[in-house]
Amino acid sequence: MLLPCFNEEAAIAATVAGFRAALPGAVIYVYDNNSSDRTREIAAGAGAVVRTERQQGKGHVVRRMFADIDADVYLMADGDLTYDPKAAPAMVDQLIAEQLDMVVGTRRHDARDAYRGGHVLGNKLFTGLLSGLFGRSFSDIFSGYRVFSRRFVKSFPVLSSGFEIETEISVHALELRMPVGEVETAYGARPEGSHSKLSTYSDGWRILKTIVTLYRIERPVLFYGGIGALLLALAIVLSIPLVVTYVHTGLVPRVPTAILVTGITIVAVLCVFAGLILDTVTRGRREVRRLAYLALTAPGQV
Repeated sequence: MLLPCFNEEAAIAATVAGFRAALPGAVIYVYDNNSSDRTREIAAGAGAVVRTERQQGKGHVVRRMFADIDADVYLMADGDLTYDPKAAPAMVDQLIAEQLDMVVGTRRHDARDAYRGGHVLGNKLFTGLLSGLFGRSFSDIFSGYRVFSRRFVKSFPVLSSGFEIETEISVHALELRMPVGEVETAYGARPEGSHSKLSTYSDGWRILKTIVTLYRIERPVLFYGGIGALLLALAIVLSIPLVVTYVHTGLVPRVPTAILVTGITIVAVLCVFAGLILDTVTRGRREVRRLAYLALTAPGQV
């Protein structure tokens, strides 16, 4: 049981107590990310194993958690009392019973203050974008409430540093064609005095860049091929007047335009070939990750 914690003194004790009651046999780890209050002391007093990650950002915390902790089943939630601990047993049971590699706690929020309007809209837009780019998606790609198998955690090379980590987790599952599931969970408002560290615009921009970067890495043929197709279309549009003039007069009076068209065409062809070459590299990387994933047993297997 993993709880990233960012200055959540008011909520951490209740969060630890809630998950301890829901999963009495679980070891609860609280990862403190440079908190300036009594979070560490309170979490330890509540019975959690407290560890520290000095590099600021949720991605750094998740990387440290996944590297340090060895378990058969991992449950991750934010330590701010917004996720319902009562849903944890159902999520774990589904992971084991169906031998899944990840179960996402899809958030259902009734409280008006639980989920800001900008976050709701951004979630829908990015979820649709991820589905369009990678062929499928999840109902809530930004949920921080997830259950993982060992083979998911140990095959996941965490590269993100901030709140874009959930996007990277989702793409990792989609690219390796992992069996995944979803469970609807209640999502509550933060306790008084607790504030979200997620910025609608700056973190939204970082998430968008992460999606585009992952698409470039995982779908190089479509990414660079798309750029090449756009450049080739531009070259054709620019060349039409030249061709018409040449047909009628046998001359090419606009030499600079002709040179520009030639240059754009060359760049377009190079983009296509770059996509084809990088696709071979991507396929090799995906095979390595898949082999690392298959080296471990599925949940519930001996």
